Amino acid sequence: MTKKEPNSKNTDSFLFGKKNYKFMAIGLGIIALGFILMAGGGSNDPTISNPEMYNFRRIRLAPTLVLIGLGIEIYAIMLDPNT
Repeated sequence: MTKKEPNSKNTDSFLFGKKNYKFMAIGLGIIALGFILMAGGGSNDPTISNPEMYNFRRIRLAPTLVLIGLGIEIYAIMLDPNT
């Protein structure tokens, strides 16, 4: 049997820290909220156009939230867990 020396470094560690995972969860929640806000607005009859599909929430707000969430995800990945 081999013995580990008490002063040896432990190489079995996570790549990201707790702060990284917290920001990743926030970014994922914002992305999910963006996709939820984008859903709906369609019509069962393809010959009828529903003007509700083209409102501010689906055209501007939801895609902006998805892009902000992706930006937060990139920040969470680049964040140094040791600081």
